[in-house]
Amino acid sequence: MEILINNELEAEDVSCYEDLIAKGFAIASRLEGLQDSTEVSVTFVDDNTIQMLNRDYRGIDAPTDVLSFPQDDEGGFGVLDGMPDILGDIVISLQRARDQAADYGHGVEREVVYLAVHGFFHLLGYDHHSPQEQSLMREREEKVLGELSLGRD
Repeated sequence: MEILINNELEAEDVSCYEDLIAKGFAIASRLEGLQDSTEVSVTFVDDNTIQMLNRDYRGIDAPTDVLSFPQDDEGGFGVLDGMPDILGDIVISLQRARDQAADYGHGVEREVVYLAVHGFFHLLGYDHHSPQEQSLMREREEKVLGELSLGRD
């Protein structure tokens, strides 16, 4: 799997999250039976940027913690031989991750990886509109975090 990490935060170093995000995506991919030729991007932004994206793409004019943008939501493009299956893009507000980590009483590392994995499962089609969907998605997320020793205490 190829993971492209983009850091839009000039004063921040996000390299400390890269290895855990990669491991989390590898576990999620294994659980879902994905091929190794998958590609996904993760971009770290501030609250203002994610608020603009949330407003422009979801019609919600408020900051959020993570957004997912599937590459081929309708399944119309397919994958060419030798080319990666591009799942899409995940955007994480590092500010929001820090605030939520403090609110939930765990480390920023756990929150960032959780948000990345949450976004990854959205790219795979998981959602949380109903209690059943939310339960299934949460179960998958916690399985990944547990394997990374970042589960809930």
